[in-house]
Amino acid sequence: MGRRPEPSELPLTGRGLNDEATAALLPFASRYIWWKPPVEAVAQPERLIAQVMNMGDHRDVEALAKLVGDKVLREVVLHAEAGQFSERAWTYWHYRLGLADVGHVPPLPTRRFS
Repeated sequence: MGRRPEPSELPLTGRGLNDEATAALLPFASRYIWWKPPVEAVAQPERLIAQVMNMGDHRDVEALAKLVGDKVLREVVLHAEAGQFSERAWTYWHYRLGLADVGHVPPLPTRRFS
């Protein structure tokens, strides 16, 4: 049998998470997507991860980063939807993940109406 992956190696697989990562995200789901049952919230991992990135306290943000790794966090930021991040969190994550130089953070995503 192969080596067990470290928590930071637990990948998003397509639009879902493997079973181990899903179980690890359940405690975040009940705190950060309180209006849905945790199992339903974990079914949209990108939304849950964005919510923790936007609203999480330091302990939860660090635990999430360790669990999913910077690659997943970058993907969540790069594919963020309008309204998922405050300006403060958007700026923080761009700097922390090396997605922008100081003073060159892209604008927040916006909704487009046709």
